[in-house]
Amino acid sequence: MSVRIGLLFLLLLASPLLRAEQAPAAALPAARVMLLGTFHFDNPGLDAVKFTPIDVMQPEQQAYVVALSERLARFAPTKVLLEYTDDADEKINQRYRDYLAGKFELRKNEVYQVGFRVAKLMGHTRVYGFDAAAPAQDIKLWDYLRQEPATESALNTLIETESRRLQELHRTKSLQEILTLSNSPEENQRNKGFYMLLNPVGAKGRLFHGADASADWWHRNLRMYAIVQQQAAPGERVLAIAGSGHVALMHDFLRADPERVEENVLSYLAP
Repeated sequence: MSVRIGLLFLLLLASPLLRAEQAPAAALPAARVMLLGTFHFDNPGLDAVKFTPIDVMQPEQQAYVVALSERLARFAPTKVLLEYTDDADEKINQRYRDYLAGKFELRKNEVYQVGFRVAKLMGHTRVYGFDAAAPAQDIKLWDYLRQEPATESALNTLIETESRRLQELHRTKSLQEILTLSNSPEENQRNKGFYMLLNPVGAKGRLFHGADASADWWHRNLRMYAIVQQQAAPGERVLAIAGSGHVALMHDFLRADPERVEENVLSYLAP
């Protein structure tokens, strides 16, 4: 009888320990993602809207870039995602390793000026690319557009107006003011509105050239956001830096994503 009681007592003592060993580990918090939209610092002139950007290599702008990188590092990102494709990964990360070793001078590009700086401040050994192309399609929008002269004229007017607006902005405002505007809800809406102007082109004849071109842009950005999702696993804190046209769409994707939380970048832009 005493042996049975003793065994029962030992089993009662052991059961909480067994339950503790079998219990799953505490769930990691949802990933936090911060999106920073920028103009291209080295502006290759590939976009329809043309302007000469503010020179980020000048002393005043360099001081702001350094301070901005330090503020972004306070977000404590575990990964820094930058706008480049997989085929450039080794080249970019070799440059990053050279930068850490003091053998690479940062060039006039947001990948280097902001991305490399933040990653270094966080002690990261590498950076990550998240650019991607949509599948190749035979988009006939630009050839067809001349058949809808009213829309073509409105588009040309919009491009000219935007070129003048951005040129004046970059001529008269500070880098902080430009980036704050670039990441505002109003500017995000403006970026998306360009594609809505084109979207109905060809709809009358059910050719949908405008909708196909718009879908191509959304397709590319959905692929880019898929890479953000892949990198932003539970517990991660991801800083993703890309052109403001990309980020305008990614805000919508992120807010619709039930597994990730958005960190608003606007409070990090001001001193």
